[in-house]
Amino acid sequence: MSGKLRKGSQWLRVGLTQAAQAAARSHDTYLAAQYHHLAGRRGKKRAIMAVAHSILVIAYYIIQRQEPYKDLGGNYFDVRKQAATANRLTRRLEKLGYKVVITATTMEPIAV
Repeated sequence: MSGKLRKGSQWLRVGLTQAAQAAARSHDTYLAAQYHHLAGRRGKKRAIMAVAHSILVIAYYIIQRQEPYKDLGGNYFDVRKQAATANRLTRRLEKLGYKVVITATTMEPIAV
């Protein structure tokens, strides 16, 4: 999809970007995790606009379905791809000079 913003309400954009910046600074929330997930690859401004769009979509569905918002949690992206997260963190530790041995525990998977 195009990364270009389309014309729309200037006031709505200002309000949503301010809300997105506040959400990005919050702790242990899906919107903050989404911002940090995107900011490294796409840049801070595009990540803010993506979070603003997510806020708008969330608001639409809250109004449409008449049900409360359920946050997915700050670890949503880590839980979604647990094996990839483990491999990435293992490689980072090995680059720092540590020897890493991963053993599976008998934990129940986190429901997303």
